[in-house]
Amino acid sequence: RQQKWKSSLSTQAKMPPCDFVPEKYESYPYEHMQKIREQNIAPSLRTYYKRPLLLHQGHMQWLFDHEGRRYLDLFAGIVTVSVGHCHPKVTMATQKQLARLWHTTNIYMYPAIHEYAEKLTSLFPDPLKVVYLTNSGSEANDLAMFMARLHTRNFDIISLRGGYHGGSPYTLGLTSLTSYKHGVANGFGCTTTMLPDVFRGPWGGSHCRDSPVQTVRKCSCTEGACLAKDQYIEQFKDTLNTSVPKTVAGFIAEPIQGVNGAVQYPRNFLKEAYQLIRERGGLCISDEVQTGFGRTGSHFWGFQTHGVVPDIVTLAKGIGNGFPMAAVVTTKEIASSLAQNLHFNTFGGNPLACVVGAAVLDAIEEDGLQKNSEDVGTYMLLELAKLREKFEIVGDVRGKGLMIGVEMVTDKDSRRPLPAEEINQIWEDCKDMGVLIGRGGLYSQTFRIKPPMCITKRDVDFAVEVFCIALQRHVERAA
Repeated sequence: RQQKWKSSLSTQAKMPPCDFVPEKYESYPYEHMQKIREQNIAPSLRTYYKRPLLLHQGHMQWLFDHEGRRYLDLFAGIVTVSVGHCHPKVTMATQKQLARLWHTTNIYMYPAIHEYAEKLTSLFPDPLKVVYLTNSGSEANDLAMFMARLHTRNFDIISLRGGYHGGSPYTLGLTSLTSYKHGVANGFGCTTTMLPDVFRGPWGGSHCRDSPVQTVRKCSCTEGACLAKDQYIEQFKDTLNTSVPKTVAGFIAEPIQGVNGAVQYPRNFLKEAYQLIRERGGLCISDEVQTGFGRTGSHFWGFQTHGVVPDIVTLAKGIGNGFPMAAVVTTKEIASSLAQNLHFNTFGGNPLACVVGAAVLDAIEEDGLQKNSEDVGTYMLLELAKLREKFEIVGDVRGKGLMIGVEMVTDKDSRRPLPAEEINQIWEDCKDMGVLIGRGGLYSQTFRIKPPMCITKRDVDFAVEVFCIALQRHVERAA
């Protein structure tokens, strides 16, 4: 057995070729970087991996470390690099603007913000035609909460358990993951409700979600009916009837939960939840920080996959391909609520950000990245589903487009999360073979795969082979 394990360790998946040559690394030695990290950088900013990567350059779906090693990036700077690292079109547009005008602030007019506002809002259905530009997703969600409360003159906001909507004191009330909670007062007026998770939750079957891969749970629903959806809506009604006043300010949800590991709800759940909220005077907020900009493949925005039109949409991450920018898109009427008093943002929508944002939209269209997300994402989901059949520890494979989660379990019957130390080892093995993936979920039990939207099927074959080898090693270690 020992011999077999050793021999399989030497097998390596063959990385697809890449003709890009990174520059020579010329900064401090690795050990000095580690020392600075320990002494001068806030410890709450944790690094990944036992020996953290020192990344030096990026090109499209590839990253290079200080020693010139190449990695396939399947986490995209936490779902942020949408069109590819240092995409030439975005880089060129930014360089041009850098030489022209960096900043004037919103008290003056300048071309970039008007051109971008028109371009971005043209991608939304009526009446979502007004944009307020900010710098981060937390800031966008913070503002969305504020707008909902101002507009409705109600206070309470409902979010789903397992949701991540930011780390500011205001948005922490919406974020519903223990690891992000600090022992200080936050989120007054925020109430969470049961997450309609058809894999880990009390109800779920084999036809619930909008994904090429369904759960292995059995289903007794008749055609067109969904028992799981009905049960979760009953829970939602229960929250409305017990935990909040008769009128509410709003409800916020990600179309697919990101930090919680690409959790999807039963079809029509959001549609019915939106209706219940609107009956109580509330606004519906769609947090598209991870699902927006074509990542789900079939549609440009995640909310469109649910057949709903929200009142407020928040955007960040992929909006700027790594540039710090974000946005709140809403109706003229709701946006006017904020205009009754002064509300100002120094950096939001500055000329640089708007030029970057516009170039990202051009790259998505010109490179056909929404279609690529659908084709390559579906291919990857189906390839990963084969590993679920092969390995007892792969409990669930789910997602849509290039928003994918692989949930690890001790066994499929109990659905107990695979212990962290075992997941860590699989994750480290993938990194050592040249594939970077994310982690998520309540117990950090789900691998998050959300690469730059330019990856190819050839990259997928390599990544799935690497993941398979890492799983095989785990099985052999356990034996």
